[in-house]
Amino acid sequence: MTRLDKPLRREIRIKGKPHVLTLDPNGFKLTKKGRRKGIEIEWDALASGDAAMAAALNASLGRL
Repeated sequence: MTRLDKPLRREIRIKGKPHVLTLDPNGFKLTKKGRRKGIEIEWDALASGDAAMAAALNASLGRL
């Protein structure tokens, strides 16, 4: 298994629009391509179940 020790970026399409998914040792970030702000979730929050609450909060604030 390869250790995740530096950011890994990949482009994905969501509803036909390009987004960038960045994985790093702390968590992941999903942003619209060409933007800086997006949804950020830490691995601890994902593992504990708090990620759903964080995603809902970010969505209600219109971040993405």
